[in-house]
Amino acid sequence: MQIEVKIDSSYTEPKVVILTASMTEDINRILNKLSENVPQIISGSRDGKVEVLEKDNLVRAYANKGKVFAVTNEGEYTVRLRLYELEERLNPDQFVRISNSEIVNLKKVKNFDLSFTGTICVELVNGTVTYVSRRYVSKIKKILGI
Repeated sequence: MQIEVKIDSSYTEPKVVILTASMTEDINRILNKLSENVPQIISGSRDGKVEVLEKDNLVRAYANKGKVFAVTNEGEYTVRLRLYELEERLNPDQFVRISNSEIVNLKKVKNFDLSFTGTICVELVNGTVTYVSRRYVSKIKKILGI
């Protein structure tokens, strides 16, 4: 796929043109992404109050028993998003999925312990210890440059 951006001061609003031989699944996915108006704010509830969560303060997010939780330096919040929706709102250079049910902030990782066979132990700055599932081990090793 080729991508071309032209800067032209005569346009007051961005214009996207897609040139293709036929409609494909990739084109449909691009159209859906462009037409989405997804809010980027993450809010969590705790003690009957809803708070806007700063993405940089997020240590980890995980799903448990049908609910999604976000852990920050201030505590744990219930989030009314699915884990994949939360993942879409987070910076992929800073947040990484380590299992089907957990996302961690790479800037909040204290260390990765590779001594376990077939998996990776992750210690976070708040003292939480979690594990990378086998399915995501190669992805984490690639991120770490191992």
